[in-house]
Amino acid sequence: MSGTLNKVMLIGHLGDEIKMHYFEGGGCVGRFPLATNETYTNKQTNERVTNTEWHNVVVRNKAAEICEKYLSKGDKVYIEGRLKTRKWQDDKGQDRYSTEVQCTEFTFLSTKKESQVNQPTTSSAQEKTPDPATKVEEPIGDDDLPF
Repeated sequence: MSGTLNKVMLIGHLGDEIKMHYFEGGGCVGRFPLATNETYTNKQTNERVTNTEWHNVVVRNKAAEICEKYLSKGDKVYIEGRLKTRKWQDDKGQDRYSTEVQCTEFTFLSTKKESQVNQPTTSSAQEKTPDPATKVEEPIGDDDLPF
């Protein structure tokens, strides 16, 4: 096989609110940590063990704005994208590396706002949350990167 593949699929929970960065040209980038868990039973101690892995997720433009609007810390989401490693220098001039998931598609699996919609409210201007199975695709090109 001569081709290569860089594809990531994750289901996890947001570890923090989405941090947005806006650019002069009108584009924007949203970043958030995503936690995935692996649970197994230790055969020697019969103890249940959970390991959490943290992923740095980057979402762009309209997809970032949708995520910021509807997702909050703790929400469960499906993320699809590709891995991208960035090289940068710290304060001491040392080369540092960060690996991120460049999100190209996502699906809301649960949102906190979704449960609020089902509760009685006195406000008639309540914002409607999209269907949790909403899928959004955002093409990503290297030209969109601000760094």
